[in-house]
Amino acid sequence: MSGSRIYMDWNATAPLLAEAREACLSTLDLVGNPSSVHGEGRALRTLIENARRDVAALCGAKAASVTFTSGATEAANLVLTPDFRMGRTPLKIGRLYASSIEHPAVREGGRFAPEALSEIPVTSNGVVDISALQDLLAAHDRQLGLPMVAVMLVNNETGIIQPVAEIAEIVRAHGGILVVDAVQAAGRVPIAIEDLGCDFLILSSHKIGGPKGVGALVARGEVMMPVPLIRGGGQEKGHRSGTENTVAIAGFAAAARKASEGVGQRMSAIAALRDRLEAEMLAAAHDVVIHGRDVSRVGNTIFFTLPGLKAETGQIAFDLEGVALSAGSACSSGKVGQSHVLTAMGYDPRQGALRISIGEATTQADIERCAAVFAKVAARRRAPGQAA
Repeated sequence: MSGSRIYMDWNATAPLLAEAREACLSTLDLVGNPSSVHGEGRALRTLIENARRDVAALCGAKAASVTFTSGATEAANLVLTPDFRMGRTPLKIGRLYASSIEHPAVREGGRFAPEALSEIPVTSNGVVDISALQDLLAAHDRQLGLPMVAVMLVNNETGIIQPVAEIAEIVRAHGGILVVDAVQAAGRVPIAIEDLGCDFLILSSHKIGGPKGVGALVARGEVMMPVPLIRGGGQEKGHRSGTENTVAIAGFAAAARKASEGVGQRMSAIAALRDRLEAEMLAAAHDVVIHGRDVSRVGNTIFFTLPGLKAETGQIAFDLEGVALSAGSACSSGKVGQSHVLTAMGYDPRQGALRISIGEATTQADIERCAAVFAKVAARRRAPGQAA
């Protein structure tokens, strides 16, 4: 094993950008509370409002529609609630319909009671089953309140892009509210909240090269909003109380500015590296299964199964060879368990799958090194006497 390591787990967290680091460090030197009316406080307030514009620009939204949170999980728990307000008028949501491949932060249902949750199935290709969604919404009991639908734009494990615009038309036809987890999509596919047709977007800083511990809930409008999850001083226009984390917000804004630049060209280069690695993998192991390869995927992700190799065993094998990748989503305190995404797609989840995810700093040398390690691991699992 070489002493150097390569990082192939960008979907778990992207390396901190130099621009984001500098923004965080410079903000640390600023004194004051952004809610204070003196000059120091106003300077921090200006920083936050400028950051709000930068994050809004990442998804084609209005700055006033951005609510900063401690991350995507909090944003999900803020918006996934049966209690909304349309201005000052209460608005009741009767049921949450979430796809079976959602991140646990969404699948858990936020503030909805367990009995108010329904699962939208996906096809064997990992795409939301449109017909099933239509049936679920057609059967929705409007007397309980409006339906809410939650889907992700890009799946965090497979990288599969979901047909959100089509889903939005269906939800709108049934008078529902659509929440979209855009955490893995930001900076990797062009995002315009109006074109998507969703009512809310969820974003995370550290997935685009910003600091951890900050995210945002982005609304399409400013009138319909969820009842606050965190109450207190009324910050963020009353939507999320607590003194804003100005250091992290500054870094988030810097990362958002960078992520907005040349998405198409940048991702084309990354996709070319991904495709090269997939070709090497298929040549080294003809039985490798690359999930979602036949449908639209984001250009940086490979989610694969090697028959005869358990996910945990594979992850350890790659790690020992100096390659950092993951066994699906890195959202369960380091646990390597069965993938609910594989289960939803109809695969036997007991063997599991491994996820390679790359980014701007990934080089051709990294791809070649990963391909060589893959070939070594694939050959080893077939060796006589070797445990799977």
